[in-house]
Amino acid sequence: MKRLEFTLISDGPTDAVLIPIIEWTLRESGGVEIAEGIHADLWRLSGNPRTLKDRIIKAVEWYPRKVLFIHRDAEKEDPASRLDEIRTAVASVAGSGCCLPVVSVIPVRMSEAWLLFNESAIRQAAGNPNGTVWLDLPPLNRLEDRPDPKSDLLEALRLASELRGRRLKKFNDAQAVRRVGDFLNDFSPLRELPAFLAFENTVRQIQAHNWAPGSYPIAGEPLV
Repeated sequence: MKRLEFTLISDGPTDAVLIPIIEWTLRESGGVEIAEGIHADLWRLSGNPRTLKDRIIKAVEWYPRKVLFIHRDAEKEDPASRLDEIRTAVASVAGSGCCLPVVSVIPVRMSEAWLLFNESAIRQAAGNPNGTVWLDLPPLNRLEDRPDPKSDLLEALRLASELRGRRLKKFNDAQAVRRVGDFLNDFSPLRELPAFLAFENTVRQIQAHNWAPGSYPIAGEPLV
């Protein structure tokens, strides 16, 4: 496939950081030459949809694309329960004409865990690419064990900025988080993480079924 446009439904606005990761994975493992994603900012809508079923319906209505990626942080839940939650929601909207192929994105803790592996990108996102302060990043093979990757990333960005006092208080850490992925062009180190490998395998499965409408790969087989 030459070009694929997709919509990302996520737990919150900061999870838009997953879009560069998804785009890279589609190019590397999804048989796509050009991938372009949009984040469904559903909380901007009046009557913000609360249930996953309603969020899917609204995303398809307001952000129509060829494929739907649904992000849920596992946090303290078993990733399998998150998969079941997504599968149930996808099945419940099938009768409403929402028959896009769907891919689940389930980091073990939080999406920020998938941005903690590259020190250079964090320094650039913090606006201090030549900084030398020790960032104390967790080893790659321990990222999925961290209890709060979002706090880890925010702290690393603040440290990397090397700002102090009033200037540090003005530091826009939310904007810096969004910028980290912009300074990464290779996410292959994430293949050390089981959650990322599961996501990449799902992309391969759905690509093998030619991105068929209504496809939802889970447990090795697509739900059609």
